[in-house]
Amino acid sequence: MPSPEPTAIFYRMVLPDHVCPYGLKARHLLRSKGYVVDDRPLTTRAEVDAFKQKHGVATTPQIFIDGERIGGHDDLRRHLGLKVVDPSKPTYRPVIAVFAIAAALALAIGIGTGHGLAPVPIVERFIALSMVILALLKLQDVERFATMFLNYDLLARKWVPYGRVYPFAEALAGILMAGHLLSWLSIPIALFIGTIGMVSVFKAVYIDKRELKCACVGGNSNVPLGFVSLTENVMMVAMALWMAARLLA
Repeated sequence: MPSPEPTAIFYRMVLPDHVCPYGLKARHLLRSKGYVVDDRPLTTRAEVDAFKQKHGVATTPQIFIDGERIGGHDDLRRHLGLKVVDPSKPTYRPVIAVFAIAAALALAIGIGTGHGLAPVPIVERFIALSMVILALLKLQDVERFATMFLNYDLLARKWVPYGRVYPFAEALAGILMAGHLLSWLSIPIALFIGTIGMVSVFKAVYIDKRELKCACVGGNSNVPLGFVSLTENVMMVAMALWMAARLLA
C-alpha cells in the first residue's frame, strides 16, 4: 500500500479585517511539499489570544507535524531544509535588479525603435534609465534616504538639505539625458552630484575604512557601501563627460 500523505495541523489568523499573509505563505508551502493541510483558522481576536496563551507562543501561524509544534513560517522553512532570508544581511540584489532592468529596457527601446543594438545609444540609455530608477527608489522616502545619506556624503554633512535635493537632481538629470534634452542643464547636474558622490564613497570606504550601508537604492536597504556603490556616481560622471565631449566636437 502507498504510504499516506503527511498531514500538518495548521493554525492561522483569519479575522474579518486581517488575514495573516504568512499564514497563506505557510499553507502554500506545505501543500507544495505534499502535505495534507488540516487548516484551522482562528477567526476572532479571542480565539487568537486563547490559542497563543494555551501554546505559549507570541505569533501565528503555528504548524504542527506528527504532534510536534514546528512554529511559524520561517520555522517551517527551516524544518523543510529551505533557506530563510536574513533581513539584516548585506545584499547587492537591489542594485543588480536596477541595473538588469535598466539594461533590458535600453535593449528593448533600441530594438523597438529600429535603432538595433548599436552600443553607444544603448549605453547612453542604460545610464540614463539607471539614474531615473535609482532616483525613484530614493524618492519613495526622501527623509529616510537623506538620513542614511548623511552617514557618508561630504556635501550633505556640510549642508543637510542636500540630502533631500539629491534624488530630485538625479531624476531630472537622468530624464533629460534620456531624451538628450537641455544638455546645458543635465550635464552640470550629473557632473556635480556624481563627482561629490565618488569622492564621498571613496573616502568613506577606502580611506576611512568604514563599513556602512549605501543609500543608493533608498534609505531602507542593506546594500553595502563600496565598489558597487561607486558605480552610480561613476556612470553619472562618465555620461556627463561623454555628452559634453559630443557637444564640443
